Amino acid sequence: MYRNVSRALLLGATLILAACGSRDTGTGAAAPAVTTPAPAQSAVAPAPARVLLFGDLHIHTSLSADAFSTGARALPDDAYRYAKGEEIMHGAGYPIRLERALDFAAVTEHSEYLGSMREFLNPQSPLAKLPVAALFASKDPADAFKALMVIAEDAAKHGELEKMLDLPEVGSAAWKQVIEAAERHNEPGRFSTLIGYEWTSTPDEINLHRNVIFRTSAVPALPFSRLDSEKPEDLWAFLDAQRAKGVEGMAIPHNSNASDGRMWARTTSDGKPVDAAWARTRLLNEPVVEMVQIKGQSEAHPLLSAEDEFADFELWNARMSGKAMPPPSQPAGSYVRDALKTGLSLGASIGVNPYRFAMIGSSDSHNASSPVEEDNYHGKLARLDGTPKQRLERLARNAPAVAAGVGTAYSAAGLAAVWAEENRRESIYDALRRRETYATSGTRIALRVFAGWEYPPAVTEEADFVARGYAGGVPMGGDLPAVPPGAKAPRIAIAASRDPEGANLDRVQVVKGWLDAAGETHESIHDVAWSAGREANPATGKLPPVGSTVDVAKASYTNDIGASELHAVWEDPDFDPAQAAFWYVRVLEIPTPRWSTYDAKTLGVAAPDPATIQERAWSSPIWYQPPAP
Repeated sequence: MYRNVSRALLLGATLILAACGSRDTGTGAAAPAVTTPAPAQSAVAPAPARVLLFGDLHIHTSLSADAFSTGARALPDDAYRYAKGEEIMHGAGYPIRLERALDFAAVTEHSEYLGSMREFLNPQSPLAKLPVAALFASKDPADAFKALMVIAEDAAKHGELEKMLDLPEVGSAAWKQVIEAAERHNEPGRFSTLIGYEWTSTPDEINLHRNVIFRTSAVPALPFSRLDSEKPEDLWAFLDAQRAKGVEGMAIPHNSNASDGRMWARTTSDGKPVDAAWARTRLLNEPVVEMVQIKGQSEAHPLLSAEDEFADFELWNARMSGKAMPPPSQPAGSYVRDALKTGLSLGASIGVNPYRFAMIGSSDSHNASSPVEEDNYHGKLARLDGTPKQRLERLARNAPAVAAGVGTAYSAAGLAAVWAEENRRESIYDALRRRETYATSGTRIALRVFAGWEYPPAVTEEADFVARGYAGGVPMGGDLPAVPPGAKAPRIAIAASRDPEGANLDRVQVVKGWLDAAGETHESIHDVAWSAGREANPATGKLPPVGSTVDVAKASYTNDIGASELHAVWEDPDFDPAQAAFWYVRVLEIPTPRWSTYDAKTLGVAAPDPATIQERAWSSPIWYQPPAP
């Protein structure tokens, strides 16, 4: 049971090492106090055309070992109150509140040592009598780091202290607390909670984490932990066994950019080539991917997509290490677009594509909150990056690693968007299962995508666009049917609207991947709609930048450029009915100030690079599979 147990604490050690440094003695991050909650979301009736809901399926509270160790003291009830727009206390001691409430959320505590760290502050617990407990009670954030290092060193030796943290009774009580909080805050039709947890396999400092989400209140008696197994295949077997008992759940891989190529490999955990049975099991249990969060985006990397001018967005290039110069994470096998192409290749060789997944975003906050708003960002790690001074000092400390290409910098991201029949946990889960979802970097762009063979050129402008979209094709996440007689190429119908409280749109792009006759995969990016005043370069096909209205010193921008809506019906000019392919849509906003620029303004210092960000949304893909020969 204690094989490689020190890795169960690695996540906490990694996060603290990444954020820890000189103790903050400067300006705090106190947000203005608020006394009234954000407006509640209006009740949503079932809708045949489906409704758009935004949420966060990756939130940690003090029941997670690493969150507690970095100063979080809030509990699942606090996380749900925050998601609903109510004020809670930040771990650094000031009030925080979302500017806009979410429609749904899930608290996903780490299943390893669930609730155990809090026992250091419980006078009735044997852990409270240990010398290390005083470090957790200290007012100095650095002492919590020292405490975790003591535990990690003990764990590396399979010592008694580490064994004391494996408290089944505490874990069971904490899991019950997670469930009961979700049940208390679930308000069908208004705000939905989904019950889940995080499985945190981190072999060799690589991230193979999954968030496990259940459809209803029927959940396992206890989470399946990394201490039970580090292998994803064993997690899937657990989910299969639960499904046989009537407990429906899924695993959502996250932050694959730190997986060193292992998340989307062509081999099993034992190093054997994958086969059709493996692919079917993965496809069933992992229909969704969290591809953007506080540790950056996992869509694309410049080394894999050299022609993609936007592939360098919010990069996280390092493994889950606490070293000052962390080991780099191999891009190949670590990014979603690369995985989608690998899936086409595997589908051709073994008959099943295991990487037909939907995309979502979520935050991975360790402070019972969703810090996704650039102008309202309050960090990830409670007392270790809870002030502007702490956050900018961390960026400065990481500058050498950034220059070496393995730098890490947190992002204010992301959100999960789903098209569901109604705001109920079952409907949200079903939308995830059928892949009618998309990811955003924290913005609330509204995005609708359909693909079919016979959409008229102006279908997106018609009043019955959505009805015609469903009737004439498939929505995002779907599989195109066979080519009908007379059709030449699929048409992708796209309607995008800006976040009503955010920035205008720069452009809409279609990203395509395909498998050629020789078995090689390819990708291309097409600008299909953009704001007025620009024309693509006839020689390169590239669209000029939209420009910028950002005043860096003032951390402000205007919507004097860009478009509030962009529509397109795009027909693939290079479609070959004999080639397997996928398409997904990427929508970019005009530049706006990054969270670090808002922090710089607060402190009265120069903003670090990058000072601006182009927030974006990514649809789930649509696939085409040619008929068997």
